[in-house]
Amino acid sequence: MSSVVVVGGTSGIGREFARTRVERGDDVVLTGRDAHRADAVAKEIGARGLALDLARPHDIDAALAGLERVDHLVLAGVSRDENRVTSYDIDAALHLVTLKLVGYTEVVHTLRPRLHDASAIVLFGGQAKERPYPGATTVATVNAGVTGLVRALAVELAPIRVNAVHPGVVGDSPYWRDRPAEVLAGLLARTPAGRLATMADVVDAVDFLLCNRSVNAIDLSVDGGWLLG
Repeated sequence: MSSVVVVGGTSGIGREFARTRVERGDDVVLTGRDAHRADAVAKEIGARGLALDLARPHDIDAALAGLERVDHLVLAGVSRDENRVTSYDIDAALHLVTLKLVGYTEVVHTLRPRLHDASAIVLFGGQAKERPYPGATTVATVNAGVTGLVRALAVELAPIRVNAVHPGVVGDSPYWRDRPAEVLAGLLARTPAGRLATMADVVDAVDFLLCNRSVNAIDLSVDGGWLLG
């Protein structure tokens, strides 16, 4: 049985990963910004819930004070941000940069004494870093920053392994599944695998990164080859 912490585990892929690990028999702690929601989701899937807001990094140490040994750490907390240079929202940009780059790092800093040589960490990025779209000014920049953060952490924390997963369009995720059919069809037409990625695909990729002891400091794309389309 592994001790697993999923930061951003109350919805979407984070929740699916937490649920999968609970079903495997692991001891899982998931976090969310809202204490009531984190507790409710945790009870629903058989995990433990904690309130933690990545965008408030000064509060992270106290939020994680009750945790002990951590075998696997997944940083899946994300925020949807549409920002353009022509109409730049500084507050929104600061929120996302703080959440992913400062917040992710502070979680690792806080939990470092509870990690061990065989522990593994996975950070969530995204394919906007490779194929930006209008409105992705901050998203693309931050997701590229995840790549740099992974490499820095892998060097500093060695032999603890640190990797990143970069999902593309995840067709059955809460963000994508209710999009117009023509939008999804257009994305599918540009995906060489002939199918959009699923949450189960991403969960499997995260599990691979955590469990394969020879995989370290990599960016793993889960997009069916969409970047080639």
